[in-house]
Amino acid sequence: MVGDPSDGQLVVRLQSGDLDALGMLYERHKTCVYRTALGITHDTVAAEDILQDCFLRLHRYAYRVDHSLPLQPWLYRVTTNLAYNWARKSKKGQISLDEITECLVGPTHHSPEWQVEVQDERSRIMDAVASLTINQRIVIVLFYLNSLSVKEIATILECPVGTVKSRLYHGRENLRRKLETRTQLMPEMAYGFT
Repeated sequence: MVGDPSDGQLVVRLQSGDLDALGMLYERHKTCVYRTALGITHDTVAAEDILQDCFLRLHRYAYRVDHSLPLQPWLYRVTTNLAYNWARKSKKGQISLDEITECLVGPTHHSPEWQVEVQDERSRIMDAVASLTINQRIVIVLFYLNSLSVKEIATILECPVGTVKSRLYHGRENLRRKLETRTQLMPEMAYGFT
């Protein structure tokens, strides 16, 4: 990968109309855009649509992208804006547990019982994440799934660092309460009596 052009070089090429540059940027960044969209929407179809829309916007608005700056924050911003739009239009806003579990649980060599436990736990966590407000969900996904700093998230969301910290704090608290409530309702899970 020593000879691969930088994102900035590819953006300059894209601004000149080079669609191969768009393809290279797509291949380079599609996973983080899709993962972010899926983490926010919990809907594989919506995440795929957001992925495509994000790169269509990159093509359409390439002239607005500053090639001297990192591209990833721009992509995250477009992705979160598209996810906001999806959340406003979406009537369900809930997880499709079958779809998200299928995405998260890959092939393993563990016992079927272990796989069921892992699937149940992931479903429980994703259900708790889906119960968050869209603002909390976006911050949680960007922080934990994409390992972005609070400052990076504030830049992407164009809001103060304090707002990101507040959303992260309240999101964590809501997740903790939701997950603790489930354990209290099913004490056998807390003590491994299943």
